[in-house]
Amino acid sequence: MKAEYTITVYTENHIGLLNRIAIMFSRRKINIESLNTSPSEVNGIHRFTIVVNETEEVVRKIVSQIEKQVEVLKAFYNTDNEIVWQELALYKVPTDEIAEKVKVERLLREYGARAVVIRKDYTIFEATGHREETEKLLEVLAPYGLIEFVRSARVAILKASSGFHDKLMELEMEANIESI
Repeated sequence: MKAEYTITVYTENHIGLLNRIAIMFSRRKINIESLNTSPSEVNGIHRFTIVVNETEEVVRKIVSQIEKQVEVLKAFYNTDNEIVWQELALYKVPTDEIAEKVKVERLLREYGARAVVIRKDYTIFEATGHREETEKLLEVLAPYGLIEFVRSARVAILKASSGFHDKLMELEMEANIESI
């Protein structure tokens, strides 16, 4: 049965690695729902956060394939229950519409949105949350002349984790033991 999985990949930062990883998904006809890359908590190590909707068996196989890349240090996959995650959304709306409609201000507070840019012609609001939350605010703002909308990829952290640095140390210890 298909479910949503978040794949976290820790890598060295090398040109072309993102392309090689993306090709692994496209060859298997797996659609990437969300993709984020960023530096990790370990200097020189990058983190890829990839969201897919697939069976656990398929996800397990692709994670194993990803780990075979030389620059990849470790890859994990998790369900939504095992992670804390958020997305960021920006909404651009006409300022005159917002200024005239006091209830919009109340709605924005209800959704935890805040103004990041206020100009005569438009105002940009920012909200973070799960996709359903940012989409709901999108629906609420649409009648007020929504000019533009953009949402980031997922960022996620494992709930039961002491961080990648400790995992990296464990991997090094395992490698040292295996080489003996």
